[in-house]
Amino acid sequence: MIIRYFLFLFISVQIFALTLGDSYYVDSKNIKLQDIFPQASYDITLYQIETNRYTKKIKSRELIELLKEHGFKDITASSRYVHFTQKSPIDTSKIKTEIIRFYKSKYPGIEIKSIILTPRGYIKELPQEFEVHLQKKAYLKNDGTLSIKTIDKKKLFFDYVLDAQLYIYTAKKKIQKGTRLSLINMSKKSVRLDRFKAMPINDTHLNTSQSKRKFKTDTVVTIRDIQTLNLVKRGSNVNVSFNDKNINISFSAKALQNGKLNDIITVQKSNKKRLSVKVVAKNKVEIQ
Repeated sequence: MIIRYFLFLFISVQIFALTLGDSYYVDSKNIKLQDIFPQASYDITLYQIETNRYTKKIKSRELIELLKEHGFKDITASSRYVHFTQKSPIDTSKIKTEIIRFYKSKYPGIEIKSIILTPRGYIKELPQEFEVHLQKKAYLKNDGTLSIKTIDKKKLFFDYVLDAQLYIYTAKKKIQKGTRLSLINMSKKSVRLDRFKAMPINDTHLNTSQSKRKFKTDTVVTIRDIQTLNLVKRGSNVNVSFNDKNINISFSAKALQNGKLNDIITVQKSNKKRLSVKVVAKNKVEIQ
């Protein structure tokens, strides 16, 4: 029976061979084995945080040697020290609500499953009034650092990680520059929010946008990659109209430029005369 126990212990600790993190959060003054390896089959207290403090800095080499004494081998470290911080007994629901509001303002259809929010240091209590500030482009990734600003302009910093799902569009096939984007050449996919180089396009961009460059199959299309769809293409025939009180004139002309909605472009009549007109619809322009 004893042999079986030690065999099980040996197998279980081998699973956790990894690189130590730079920092960990603990529930109390006791720093325990399962704070580092949550799936460990047993638990012991490794260190204690001093009574009047809420953090403890331990040399990585010292911690690795201690873990070896308990059978945890092949552990490495990415930095010289490992920091342990006691979790703060605070209600972070207001901050989480602001995080949800921020991300939903960027991705209306996003599904946020959970938020891990940890203060950078021990906080006994939150101020009654404060503002939450996220980084300008925080929506491009699922983790980051935010701050809360109090009435007296003090700042407290928090790290957060989101587990969230949202829809993006990818290219079904190779797409050439200037191609109209629609469900014919785009696929809608549900993905886990990780990191984007720019905001992915959404439903509103289909049939109103065109590609600014070539896309490979399965490319995630972002707003950087698109531009407003040309309603008039250079060389095409357009319907030119002029409306002024009781005067209504309409004729055909050749577009000398590409044009988006409300663009001013040049067209050429059959007698070679050129006019400046405003794009108002697909292949339709008006004399201003």
